[in-house]
Amino acid sequence: MENVIITEGLIKKFGDFTAVDNVSLRVGRGEIFGFLGPNGAGKSTTIRMLCGILEPTGGSAVVLGYDLRKEAEKIKQSIGYMSQKFSLYDDLTVKENLKFYAGLYGIPRKNLSGRMDEMIAMADLTGRENELAGNLSGGWKQRLALGCAIIAKPPLLFLDEPTSGVSPTSRRMFFQIIKKMTNEGTTVMVTTHFMDEAERCHRAAFISGGKLMAVDSPDQLKKKSIQGCMVELKLKDGMQRVKEIEKLPYVKECTIHGALLHVLLTGEDNVSQLEQDLACEPQIIMPSLEDVFVALAKQQRTSGYAE
Repeated sequence: MENVIITEGLIKKFGDFTAVDNVSLRVGRGEIFGFLGPNGAGKSTTIRMLCGILEPTGGSAVVLGYDLRKEAEKIKQSIGYMSQKFSLYDDLTVKENLKFYAGLYGIPRKNLSGRMDEMIAMADLTGRENELAGNLSGGWKQRLALGCAIIAKPPLLFLDEPTSGVSPTSRRMFFQIIKKMTNEGTTVMVTTHFMDEAERCHRAAFISGGKLMAVDSPDQLKKKSIQGCMVELKLKDGMQRVKEIEKLPYVKECTIHGALLHVLLTGEDNVSQLEQDLACEPQIIMPSLEDVFVALAKQQRTSGYAE
């Protein structure tokens, strides 16, 4: 697979603070590549460097064949970018927003009408062309912002927390559009802290404290990072008993997931023992990417590990 993004030891410092610390990764053509981590992990800073907005403090990167340090302007002209702010003009209509962005990207007048119609259809905004962007709901604004970002049909699209503040239904519809785009050859790099979105990525990278912790497909991340048997259980006072549960000799870790607990056991043969010790009904489950992230974060804290 051809790589459209290659970074080697990418570093970004703000004064004495290191926001991105020695990040090396590859993103292949046609991939949905998820960039995951908590707030302040370095996700957005990395994206802004790769877009040519921020200059790296150290390391190197090649984006679409362009050297990040020497050809940042060429990168900016070749990519699409969408932030969680959406960057729409509320006092312009749907059509006027698209026309404005088409002008920024230098789309020829002869192609303008067809391209705008294509984006309106993609965003399912047919019939709303003359509606002010400021009157649209969060989900509709999100799709309009995507249309503005890809109206020039960029081969590479950066999405920085694009589904923040929209409904779960809108998030699912958004990723269906993204999937269709990658099937047609577009590469998408998306930052998110929603683990259900990460499950839809071809590969995902976990970053914490500016350090890259792991990169792989969702399934492989689960297999490599979770060693043991994961069970889910509900206890009346479960949140107060996490430390107690973690002291059991066959328990590797215990984490809170809403009203439930996820408990990682040494092996499946410990399930009946847990049931007996806690007077509960544990259910064996497949680990989620959230479980993976918890495990990797714990591993980093205890061993300073970074992949």
